[in-house]
Amino acid sequence: PPFAFFRHKPKKNPFVPLPDNAEQLLNKVTHALITHLHPDHLDAKGYAFLKGRNIPVIGSKQDEKKLRKKGLNVVLTINYDEPIEFLEGKLIGIPAKHGYGFIAKLMGHVMGFYLELENEPSIYISSDTIYTKDVDRTLRNLNPNLTVLAAGSAQFDLGGPLLMNIQDIRRFISLSPGKVYANHLEAVNHCPTTRAKLKKEVAELGLGDKVIIPQDGDSFEVN
Repeated sequence: PPFAFFRHKPKKNPFVPLPDNAEQLLNKVTHALITHLHPDHLDAKGYAFLKGRNIPVIGSKQDEKKLRKKGLNVVLTINYDEPIEFLEGKLIGIPAKHGYGFIAKLMGHVMGFYLELENEPSIYISSDTIYTKDVDRTLRNLNPNLTVLAAGSAQFDLGGPLLMNIQDIRRFISLSPGKVYANHLEAVNHCPTTRAKLKKEVAELGLGDKVIIPQDGDSFEVN
């Protein structure tokens, strides 16, 4: 169902189909990092996909029972700020705060991920979060080669944004050491920040070349 009815036009979610190359890309999946259990991130078909292919799943210790109850192949669980060995590299769970003010408590716990593998670019996946001291610390201290930013500024009918507002998106992009890949855009009805708006914002910062704003179906190889 819609996530907002009055503040944003009510639409059944997601309001875009999977792109034509989705199956081809999904066939490449070897592991799944689970940031949180909200249905716009992991729904019934997502569970079925992971379970049906027995894909190794890594998530927060706080989600372990629920993930196992769904029959998923949970191979690792992780606490915040506790590095673990992963694929001969390192994985750190980064604290995330899913909203400004009281709304964050209602949204529950969320985890971002910092992934560092041998001979590969390091990656920080922000997950659904506002700009916090933990986000700032990750960008400054861990110095990720590329970042993935949830940039849709989602909002319910009541309360503040659930994700970074435009000012904090600009702050995140400016501080990121390398390329920024924007996601969580134009797929669910409570996200007001469009690709066009984000493109305009980064152009004003003079950082258009730094930010990748994918179209549906776009894929990338990084090295």
